[in-house]
Amino acid sequence: MDWRVYYRRRVEKRVRKMPRHEQVLFANLVEDLELKGPIRSEWRNFSKISENEYHCHLSYSWVACWRVWEHHAEIEVYYAGSREDAPY
Repeated sequence: MDWRVYYRRRVEKRVRKMPRHEQVLFANLVEDLELKGPIRSEWRNFSKISENEYHCHLSYSWVACWRVWEHHAEIEVYYAGSREDAPY
């Protein structure tokens, strides 16, 4: 099953401010989410935040958070950025 992954302009702006290596990791994460779905336990510090929200670390200081809309097969990446500012 292929998933539709999207993120808002605010997330895109935060990703552009990340170091290049983390930008590449974010792109890899989005590709994994599209192909394999929302449960990405192979990613560093992957965990469930709530019933339909997850997060993982791109590196020590950078994280991504996403929520799942299973009935639409959609995943919204609602945060990507510094772990200090993460909404969990």
